Amino acid sequence: MKKIITEESDNLTRLNKFISHNSNYSRREADKLIEDGRVTINNKPVTDMSIKVSEKDTVRIGKKLIKEDKNKMYTVIIYNKPKGELVTKKDPEGRRVIFDSLDKKFKHFIPVGRLDYASEGLVLLTDSVDVANKLMHSNLERIYKLKVNGFITPNVEEAMLHGLTLEDARAGGHEKSKITSMTFEPFIAYQIISNDRKYSKIKVGLSEGKNRELRRFFGHFGLDILDLKRFEFGGISLNNLPTGKSRYLTKDEYKDLRLFLNSDE
Repeated sequence: MKKIITEESDNLTRLNKFISHNSNYSRREADKLIEDGRVTINNKPVTDMSIKVSEKDTVRIGKKLIKEDKNKMYTVIIYNKPKGELVTKKDPEGRRVIFDSLDKKFKHFIPVGRLDYASEGLVLLTDSVDVANKLMHSNLERIYKLKVNGFITPNVEEAMLHGLTLEDARAGGHEKSKITSMTFEPFIAYQIISNDRKYSKIKVGLSEGKNRELRRFFGHFGLDILDLKRFEFGGISLNNLPTGKSRYLTKDEYKDLRLFLNSDE
């Protein structure tokens, strides 16, 4: 009989994440299934929310096998998220989520990273856990356009150029967030489009996607982000995709994606 794996390694995935990525259940629903004792690993019931599994483990919900088909072809789509939608499958507060707008055939797709409720722009989604993980944990450039309520000062530019470590990074974070400190890598690039004491516009390129990273970064300098839009991820761009609409990757975008996935990066 296989041993239930609990020690962490590069090939382990948290159980609720594994279930949500390979079924129609959200992570919250997966947590409830685990809590209720309906999930087994290698035929043993589990109720530990922190447990992790590998591709060698057998995961079931009741009698239903939950397994990733690694031989299937993957699909990636782009969605132009409007403000006022959450990047999740379901919201316990009943707020609108991206899957309320997306075609039902994409209901099992996995979002690559997040954009918060008040932000808009490019969200990649895929039916492959492996592709989603590689993109989420990559250093591919994410490009945003921002509008803030004040000057982009030399201190802000210095931090964008050289990075920043904050013991208190709560400004700009969600009030319920447990994240209090954060390290910001130097921005890949930035362009100040306009700079004024009332509001300024700036275009920035990042190599990571931490929790409300830009809102926390500029919040440290007393700047609230009034508008935030992501329009490019790893060379894949919104182009003229209307807000609230989705599209498949083009042949050239798939070609570039395959080159990235097959690289040693």
